Amino acid sequence: MSLWFPRLGAERLLRQSHGLAVGPLAVVQDRGNMQVLSSLSAEAEAEGLCRGQPLRDAQAMCPALVTRLRNPQAERAFLAGLRRWAGKYSPWVGEEPPEALVIDISGCAHLFGGEEALLRTVQADCAALGVTVCAGVGDTVGAAWALARHAGQPVRAVRTGDAIEQEARASRSRARRRRGRERGREWGREWGRERDGAIPAQPGAQEEEHATRIAAPGQMRAALAPLPVAALRLSGAAVEMLTRLGLHRVEDLMGMPRAALARRAGADVTRRLDQALGVEPEPVSPIRAAPRFAVRLTLPEPIGLQRDILAGLDRLLPALGRRLHRQGRGARRVRLHLLRTDQTMQWVEVGLARPSADPDRIRPLLAMKLGEVDAGFGIDVLRLEAVQSEPIHARQHKGHLEAASEAVARQRVNTGLDELIGRLGARIGLERITRLHPAESHLPEKCATRLAAAWSEPAGGNWPVPPTPRPLLLWRPEAVMADDRPALPLRFRWRARRFETRSAIGPERIAPEWWLDDPDWRSGVRDYWRVVTASGERLWLYYAHGGAVSSGWFCHGLFA
Repeated sequence: MSLWFPRLGAERLLRQSHGLAVGPLAVVQDRGNMQVLSSLSAEAEAEGLCRGQPLRDAQAMCPALVTRLRNPQAERAFLAGLRRWAGKYSPWVGEEPPEALVIDISGCAHLFGGEEALLRTVQADCAALGVTVCAGVGDTVGAAWALARHAGQPVRAVRTGDAIEQEARASRSRARRRRGRERGREWGREWGRERDGAIPAQPGAQEEEHATRIAAPGQMRAALAPLPVAALRLSGAAVEMLTRLGLHRVEDLMGMPRAALARRAGADVTRRLDQALGVEPEPVSPIRAAPRFAVRLTLPEPIGLQRDILAGLDRLLPALGRRLHRQGRGARRVRLHLLRTDQTMQWVEVGLARPSADPDRIRPLLAMKLGEVDAGFGIDVLRLEAVQSEPIHARQHKGHLEAASEAVARQRVNTGLDELIGRLGARIGLERITRLHPAESHLPEKCATRLAAAWSEPAGGNWPVPPTPRPLLLWRPEAVMADDRPALPLRFRWRARRFETRSAIGPERIAPEWWLDDPDWRSGVRDYWRVVTASGERLWLYYAHGGAVSSGWFCHGLFA
């Protein structure tokens, strides 16, 4: 069974309005250099708007149109919620982003009174949720997808050679005028029929009639034959190419030789056709729900003191630790939700340098954050959640007694460093705490790689020792005003100050990486000097011999 929610983006926003009158609503997204409509409400479709239409044209047709920017993350979360809701019909539910679900109902339909009764139940539940659904049932995923979207829809025939770019240059202008007149006559005929009541004036009025389609078992060919070729989940270019060849319906492709069809239209066309007919298997791939670890404490009376919140944490942390330990996981980020009596909520979050389920490691970090809590009129609910968790594995040390003792001591040192990183991260943020790892480069600014301390291990082994000491502070090379010659200047100007050289050690020649084009090293080979000035500064100067840019003196760092 395929469930398609054609108005998912707009109806997600309508659900948030809690039934308030919004009017015609459209969800807008950027496409190229313009904004187009990605989702429409029923009122907006009744105004004649369509998906993919430019926003400026839609506003000209419907001045009262209410627009909202598309939020793909929120729509994915809404689709995930619908997937969990669909688990009441079958445990085998998969997502077809951005606005569809596919359900394997083998052995489940009879629990609801058959396939027709199941679809009626789905429609009733979706109506109660305020969501429009189009459903289809078939023996294959491709057949259900096609029936949910294209069953009962008219097939639009495209005449071969009707594209303007395929006509001769001399007749293109006449073709444009001809197509404009044809569209005008067609619009006039449709408007006349709407006025006379021959067809419904509001688009989507017949969608209830065609919302559900069921293909009898073993009747895939008969069910798919009258559908357009777009029902095979083909790309727009493939559909256009097939219609140019006069192949408008799926039945036109069924009787064609597969080798010739694949050679002319591509292997994707034959593969999609085989999947829809059941020749090539296409099983439903359900999404496994992510594990959630959360505990909740409802208080009989509101609280507001920090010691009371800590007392509640002492009851929640062991319960959360047991749940994590049973799954073999450790919390990496922990969030404490504090629900107030006035229906408002505040939360604080901490991160750990290493995943852990130990309450003694989590409690001090949360206690440091309680100073940010505003209890308001009182807190009556505490909820503790491990928003991010990772697998943890027990460590077993083997070998001689001395080796085991050294390993235990090393683990104790690492644990203390992790606790320090966690405490600092609770104050300034884990992303601001970094550590250096050696890198395979002889250039001073590339000899180390900066990594996040909470998500990396300390560098193992010995660091490569440079031939001469390196400065404590490094920055991008800054120009020094001095004579343009390799000899070390006795006087120079840097950062609007005058300096006098007292002593110097050097030079140390460093060549650029010739296999890379580094903009900072286009000045060629450098001769570095450790210079001590008369005012006490210890600078790292170098003379660039010139290359793609001119030569000169530069300052690269400062020694302690």
